[in-house]
Amino acid sequence: MTLRRLAILLFLPIPLLACTLILALGWRGGALFTLTGEEAFSAQIKGLTDLSADLLRPRLDLAPDTPAAHSGVNPFGVNVFLEQEPDPAVREQVVQMAAAAGFKWLRQEFVWEDIEIHGKGDFEDRRHEPQRSAWEKYDQIVDLAEQYGLGVIARVSNPPEWTRAGGNEVGPYAPPDDYQDFADFVSALVGRYRGRIRYYQLWNEPNIYPEWGNYAISPEDYTRLLCAGAAAARAADPEVVIINGALASTIVLDPAAPPPGNALNDFLFLQRMYDAGAKQCFDIVAMQGYGLWSGPSDRRMNPRVLNFSRPLFMRDLMVQNGDAAKAIWISEMNWNAVPDALPDKRFGQVSEAQQARYLALAYDRLQQDWPWLGVANTWYFKRPDFTWREEGKPEYYFRLVEPDFTPLPVYNSISAYANAVAASPVLYPGAHPPDHWGLQSAGYRLEANPDALLGQMGVLPAGASLRVQIEGVSLRLYPPPGAGPTLVHVRVDGAAPRSLSYEPDRPLRIRAGKQGRHTIELSADHDLWVAQWRVMDQGRSGLFFPLLGGFTLLFLLYFLWVARALAARRRKSSSSINPMYDLSHARAGGPMV
Repeated sequence: MTLRRLAILLFLPIPLLACTLILALGWRGGALFTLTGEEAFSAQIKGLTDLSADLLRPRLDLAPDTPAAHSGVNPFGVNVFLEQEPDPAVREQVVQMAAAAGFKWLRQEFVWEDIEIHGKGDFEDRRHEPQRSAWEKYDQIVDLAEQYGLGVIARVSNPPEWTRAGGNEVGPYAPPDDYQDFADFVSALVGRYRGRIRYYQLWNEPNIYPEWGNYAISPEDYTRLLCAGAAAARAADPEVVIINGALASTIVLDPAAPPPGNALNDFLFLQRMYDAGAKQCFDIVAMQGYGLWSGPSDRRMNPRVLNFSRPLFMRDLMVQNGDAAKAIWISEMNWNAVPDALPDKRFGQVSEAQQARYLALAYDRLQQDWPWLGVANTWYFKRPDFTWREEGKPEYYFRLVEPDFTPLPVYNSISAYANAVAASPVLYPGAHPPDHWGLQSAGYRLEANPDALLGQMGVLPAGASLRVQIEGVSLRLYPPPGAGPTLVHVRVDGAAPRSLSYEPDRPLRIRAGKQGRHTIELSADHDLWVAQWRVMDQGRSGLFFPLLGGFTLLFLLYFLWVARALAARRRKSSSSINPMYDLSHARAGGPMV
């Protein structure tokens, strides 16, 4: 047997196995989409080659066993523009429809220039007759949120023109000349809504134009602004939670470029914030989470590619800076259903049907795969009018409902999904804080414990019961320092109860059975203290992705080898032709020799 024939026999099974694997995956519920976020088969094949290349990159450290504060909240949030709605009845309809859709958070801007309008300390609105308190509109927004059971994420940005010597010439969103002016406004805002609003986001997208105005992008300057605002907020209300200005996803590395080109990569921006001492000035890291050109299941990892997996890089960066116990929140998330007729497609393009499907899948992925991620705010509910559409802005096509409240398919899909999840919340694999919203019990409560990792613990009083739904194979309860022993009574999926000993120095392991959805009911003889809950799964096969990538890579190498062999054969064939032979004879039907 010749060496070539032996090589053919050795390599021939590789593409056959690869094709079999790819086709099998493709026929099993769109698994290729689940890996690549692509719907076209050709794009899926390219996505598999990208995943193969990912195997060569260093593994990310996501600290999956460290629970993150503020990650256990209900994840469904939505951006609203209630301050732009002149009619109070319309504002209420927005909030009512958002609540009916299953959203639990409103990300609402408290526009600095709309509140402290005419000068420092002046909170009267004299732009209208009769003049009124500039707080009046925002007071109603907070009232509505409370009325419909929604939390408020207060975004604080957009300074008044009087805060800058250059006015709006340096950019209408540019920071103030004196950061103390910002701190004083934050203090007034937080003091007014103390005990009613807990989460404050200080600024928005400080790493790109126009949110930092015409100035050079500066993580160090933003850190000074953030720390000044955070100190003022915490002095006004010690219970506030500070969220940094959401970082826009960008690969641009030109912070001093002339506007609108001034921008700085989000990872470099955050690292320089850490280097400047920002770690103590925020409690949650915020970033944007647009899917752009691929779906929410796109698992390709490349820092120079913008896709839905980008929070994984951000989490790794936080872990490297000792911030694993903080959560990531997504400030804006959606896919753009811009029509074909509109030429501006910088936000990507999907159909309305895809948008409706992708948004629900995005919430599903972040709950199942990212236990360190808390709220994801959909961008956005509605605009106050049709101006964005008339101006041809692609931003218009992120909306869930039209300005006249006509719901889009995405509103209907997310409403069905979010309400179904709320009816039966689940703890997915990973470490979870003691205040996770999936812990359902009238008796279960939270208590401060400064020695616990997150400064608090869950307490299930003696005799009370707790129902937990998990997706995995087992549940572990980790005791905080100082916890006492007790006997825990466990019932899994309605089976006969069993009693387990809960010791202060080791976690309690509750085996639920094979991989899947399980309901676990707990009670204890004495108070049960829990510092963290951890769901274990059987794990996706550690060989699955390497084998898939390996098969794909070998598949491509095989075809490269075949192409080179064929090229060599053609060269050999052409060299065997007598150059003196009259080719016209061959064309006329004569024999070739």
